[in-house]
Amino acid sequence: MRLPTLFLCLVGGVLSAAPAKQPNIVFIFSDDHAYQAISAYGDARKLNQTPNIDRLAKEGMRFDRALVTNSICGPSRAVILTGKYSHLNGFYNNTNSVFNGEQLTFPKLLQKAGYQTAMVGKWHLGTDPTGFDFWQVLPGQGVYYNPPMKTVQGMIKTEGYVTDVITDTSLGWLKNRDKSKPFMLMCQQKAPHREWEPNLKDLNFDNDRVYAEPASLFDNYANRDKVVGENDMTIEKTMVPKDLKLVRPPQLSEAQAKVWDAYYEPRNEAYRKADPKGADLVRWRYQRYMHDYLACVKSVDDSVGRVLKYLEDEGLTENTIVIYSSDQGFYLGEHGWFDKRWIFEESVRTPLLVRWPGVVKPGSTSKALVSNVDYAATFLTMAGVPVPAEIQGRSLTNIMAGQEPADWRKEFYYHYYEYPSPHHVSPHYGIITDRYKLVRYYAHGEERSDLFDSEKDPLELKSFFGQKDYADVQADLEVRLKQLRETLKVPAVDDPMATGERKRNDANGPGGKGKGKGGQKKTVPEAAK
Repeated sequence: MRLPTLFLCLVGGVLSAAPAKQPNIVFIFSDDHAYQAISAYGDARKLNQTPNIDRLAKEGMRFDRALVTNSICGPSRAVILTGKYSHLNGFYNNTNSVFNGEQLTFPKLLQKAGYQTAMVGKWHLGTDPTGFDFWQVLPGQGVYYNPPMKTVQGMIKTEGYVTDVITDTSLGWLKNRDKSKPFMLMCQQKAPHREWEPNLKDLNFDNDRVYAEPASLFDNYANRDKVVGENDMTIEKTMVPKDLKLVRPPQLSEAQAKVWDAYYEPRNEAYRKADPKGADLVRWRYQRYMHDYLACVKSVDDSVGRVLKYLEDEGLTENTIVIYSSDQGFYLGEHGWFDKRWIFEESVRTPLLVRWPGVVKPGSTSKALVSNVDYAATFLTMAGVPVPAEIQGRSLTNIMAGQEPADWRKEFYYHYYEYPSPHHVSPHYGIITDRYKLVRYYAHGEERSDLFDSEKDPLELKSFFGQKDYADVQADLEVRLKQLRETLKVPAVDDPMATGERKRNDANGPGGKGKGKGGQKKTVPEAAK
């Protein structure tokens, strides 16, 4: 397609130039939003409709292989800010990592380039935001109803539903900004994070629909390394009454509690009378989970619609880039799970949709292996700001313009660290290609491995590691994995927890419920000191 005057030349193989008019950037970021729960991605179960997010796909580009470097909330946010993997930005996990706000981030560079910057919503990095002219964030995970929020002046009280509060605050900042400058807004939603508590106005949004079950809902974890079955994140065993709305959230006001009780209590009473067991209990929990999770997604989609309408009403659409993504994927019953963490597809893959008038062809798609590590370089290139050499990601602007570079990555490196709490998911790293995944699990006194083939086994129910027919594939992946680690400067021993701590924690069993000394220790990663 013909590029607009925004980009004047190719520099280092990346579309770059100081644009005649720097575009505004709106980055809408949700928490734990599975691509399966965006109708533009066409999940076979047809779980829901997301007309406003879908609009970004219709008017822009849908990325079908957007992956994350480390599938967990805080680390994903640190990767986006810095454009660097966890082992370089110092934020490995949600348990004992603290973000070093003094390090280089893309918002700081945009500020220097004349942008107004704002961060609203879920931050979850342990330290106050830096690089922003305005910020108002949830403390920690935040709560869904009447959420307290932190500002540079201190804590404030807000009333209402968290998605609405974050959206209202974001739009309020847009209305009151310095209109002589370009802006970059990070509107970061809490929803649809656990415990999946819906906006009260959406409680009956699906009219008690019965949702189709995933084919692997009753996965027995056979035919893969045994660590896959040692997790503690199943619908069957891990969900608690608060997840299932069998108890009321304490943050509700008296009026809100009446609305909550009017919806949930008759349904909860029917559940108690039926007293389902075994597979029937799993099915009941899955249905309750889908109702609540998808109701939270509806609130996020409504928020996207409000932001798009504001841009239209203010005449900002043509010079504003809108990006929608999530901190990682999420399990909607696949493998019997909720949560994320694993290198498996539903976890490692995140939604990414971009509307960029004049550059991105409406209705276009990309199957390129892209990642959240690329976002920082992309935002900088969009603004015509040089990308520092220390950033490990690559700008996606060429791909967005329909010109995928010939040397674009053919393999991707993944590394998950947090263990054993809270879900006893084995630390692992691996390589991902368009077809294969080679995984190393390393926290068990010996290195274990799995090899997955998405062409023969798209549900990832079987490992082909060590099989004669895969000897050449396995050898090739092992070489490429080693090269990736060297290129990305991954330390030979890449783990924020000492071996002794790891062993003490592991001894406490699934979920870390015994929490040994190492599980209680709050440390600052070396890079953040």
